[in-house]
Amino acid sequence: MQRFNLTSRVTAFVFLALSLASPSQAAAETLFIGYSDWPGWVAWEVAVEKGWFAEAGVDVQFEWFDYAASMEAFAASQLDAVTMTNGDALVTGSTGAQSVMVIIGDYSNGNDMVVAAPGIKSVSELKGKRIGVEIGFVGHLLLLDALESVGLTETDVELVNVPTNETPQVLASGDVDAIVAWQPNSGQSLSRVPGSTAVYTSGDQPGLIYDVLAVSPRSLYANREEWSKVVDVWYRVVDYILDPATVDDALSIMSARVGLSSEEYEPLLAGTRLLRRGEAGALYEETEGFDSLHGSTNISNDFNLRYEVYRDSQDLEAYIDSSFTVGK
Repeated sequence: MQRFNLTSRVTAFVFLALSLASPSQAAAETLFIGYSDWPGWVAWEVAVEKGWFAEAGVDVQFEWFDYAASMEAFAASQLDAVTMTNGDALVTGSTGAQSVMVIIGDYSNGNDMVVAAPGIKSVSELKGKRIGVEIGFVGHLLLLDALESVGLTETDVELVNVPTNETPQVLASGDVDAIVAWQPNSGQSLSRVPGSTAVYTSGDQPGLIYDVLAVSPRSLYANREEWSKVVDVWYRVVDYILDPATVDDALSIMSARVGLSSEEYEPLLAGTRLLRRGEAGALYEETEGFDSLHGSTNISNDFNLRYEVYRDSQDLEAYIDSSFTVGK
């Protein structure tokens, strides 16, 4: 989904020089990956702290950003890859910053929420109400899905365009009857307004928001063997986090990265459905709807066109590479 506006320029000389480099020539390159504050992306910190990339024989440098800034850096060719949602991969690509999704790391499983003011206990009760949402962004798509689930459309409510990071304050002010946000903003909204309720979450529609690692085509071509090692490390991370014997250590590492205690971070991780390799592989099947990356991304593409996030439909096949996960 759109969370920002991007501009990107890559000179013809640099593009030509990089695209002509052979995979063996480029293999020694450091791979620069941008990541930001979402549990499914903070998870990479486990591999960083454990030194697993060095063990795998791949030179990787992770750069920490605010989410929008990470995509801007990727669009400016300052990164080889970036963590983002499948919908945002289309948005960056529409500006000329093409990417290929090589990992489906997780899907949001409750962290994205429609939070209603006290007295409103269901989505159906939102009819005729004012809802604060960042229009054209991922929360907007979640809201449309929530309304559709009870037979409503956005014409049945009044949308108020509110930046996601301002939603807790706006709900607390009483200017709106509900807001749409993702963690930590959704959780802050609930805590700031006693009696408020999450009437719909991403857990009600698994696959609405897939979180991915998206790699530039240039780097993927030049360093395919190295990216395969990165993918292998990722699934080592997932296994470590999901193992009851090591989850506490993983929580300690992840929570420290964002300045929280393990106890504070645990519910955020619980709202993120990390995917083991086999589970992720199944999501690469080309099916309709939210139960596949292809289906979910197609829905995002339709949404982006409808709300004029971009004008031209994106070629979904160019954005998806299952070979690093399927059959491994």
